[in-house]
Amino acid sequence: MTTLVWFRHDLRLADNPALQAAIAAREPVVPVYIYSPDDEGDWPPGGATKWWLHHSLLSLDQELSKRGSRLVVRAGGAEAILRELVLECGAKRVMWNRRYEPGIRERDAKIKEQLRGDGIAVESFNSALLREPWEGCKADGSPYQVYTPFQKNLAVKGYGSEPLAAPRALTNPPKWPNSEAVPSLELLPTVPWANRFPEYWNPGGTGAERNLERFLEQAITEYGDGRNLPAQPGTSRLSPHLHFGEISPNQVVAAVRSRFGKGKYPAGVEIYVKEIIWREFAYHLLYHFQDTPTVPLRKDFLKFPWAKDRKLLGAWQKGMTGYPIVDAGMRELWATGWMHNRVRMIVGSFLVKDLLIPWQEGARWFWDTLVDADLASNTLGWQWVAGCGADAAPYFRVFNPILQGEKFDPHGDYVRRWVPEISTLSNKWIHRPWEAPVEMLRTAGITLGESYPEPIVDHGNARDAALEAYAELKAAKAAK
Repeated sequence: MTTLVWFRHDLRLADNPALQAAIAAREPVVPVYIYSPDDEGDWPPGGATKWWLHHSLLSLDQELSKRGSRLVVRAGGAEAILRELVLECGAKRVMWNRRYEPGIRERDAKIKEQLRGDGIAVESFNSALLREPWEGCKADGSPYQVYTPFQKNLAVKGYGSEPLAAPRALTNPPKWPNSEAVPSLELLPTVPWANRFPEYWNPGGTGAERNLERFLEQAITEYGDGRNLPAQPGTSRLSPHLHFGEISPNQVVAAVRSRFGKGKYPAGVEIYVKEIIWREFAYHLLYHFQDTPTVPLRKDFLKFPWAKDRKLLGAWQKGMTGYPIVDAGMRELWATGWMHNRVRMIVGSFLVKDLLIPWQEGARWFWDTLVDADLASNTLGWQWVAGCGADAAPYFRVFNPILQGEKFDPHGDYVRRWVPEISTLSNKWIHRPWEAPVEMLRTAGITLGESYPEPIVDHGNARDAALEAYAELKAAKAAK
């Protein structure tokens, strides 16, 4: 008998419970990847996701080939293709690791039912989280909506377990089913947008391991401060690797324990582990509140008076707002498919509170342009910054892009890297070029409104307008 192992967001061989279970059956194993964007409903892969997926699939196939196996790639509806492969291979078992997006959960349940109806044994496993989303609920079974008690509850139950080792070899089927070549999926952009991505990323398990090792060696103990400085390499940059399952949170936590023991961690290490739990919290919320990718968790925000200014949205997307720290972040995103987390909060606050543009617009843009576009994390982040989600920043907390730049990029290194047209300004003016003396601007070769835009809104006035809109919303809620 043959077992199909259906790879999805678990593109690795180590700590892969579905693969390990298939190997344990001591029968031929056929690793399968099915590219089925239509199955993803409202959230098919964005451009940056597809770029990463192309390279990650090639990497996984290489790792399998080192063990005498290969990755069978197909494109189309997952249910139909799995049933085809079962017939082609004479498979009696199908195994996969779970996903938690609402539409995918529904699809997977249907596939499981259909295959079992065909007489096929089906098993699914957890490979993406430290704990299942339903395991971290309150004593009464209700989900958490505040991070701190969720984190404490998870800490009591323990973080993760010993990771499973990668297999040394897999038993091959008597005959391999046909496979499409990864390039035939046409995942790479047809425009040169992503040409610089290889400068910053190495998709696949090897890239994940290198990023983790670098972070543990160089940055994790100073993570408490380093995570807020966008010009410094103070973050792990593991988010895309975690999203695609090239490394598991279980492996990350185990590596931290191996390096720092099981006692009390240094402050920076403790903060980082809690960030891994923040990711768990995102999945907990997505699982229990399935409409949150588009609908605010706080339903009173359904009546918030958002603006619909496509011109302002376009300026934000292009990094042409006139606020250097915002523009630097949006340009970093466009060039690298990633943005520093502190800057994500700044650009998010600017979109929803300075421009009054709905957070869903920001979520959609990030979905298409981030290599770590993850429905759970993207949703939690945007609802947090908009003030309408679980454990959200209060809506009246409006990030000042000038002060944020001066505090977290005090020497302007981050801005100078991504907004080179104002790079010759001194530290005093780099975050507020519109206030710089005319002679200084002339000397720097800067003509505001031409070589670099004037601010598209006045932050002080925009803040007042946002607070007024929030006050009206609060008053309407109180009047009910």
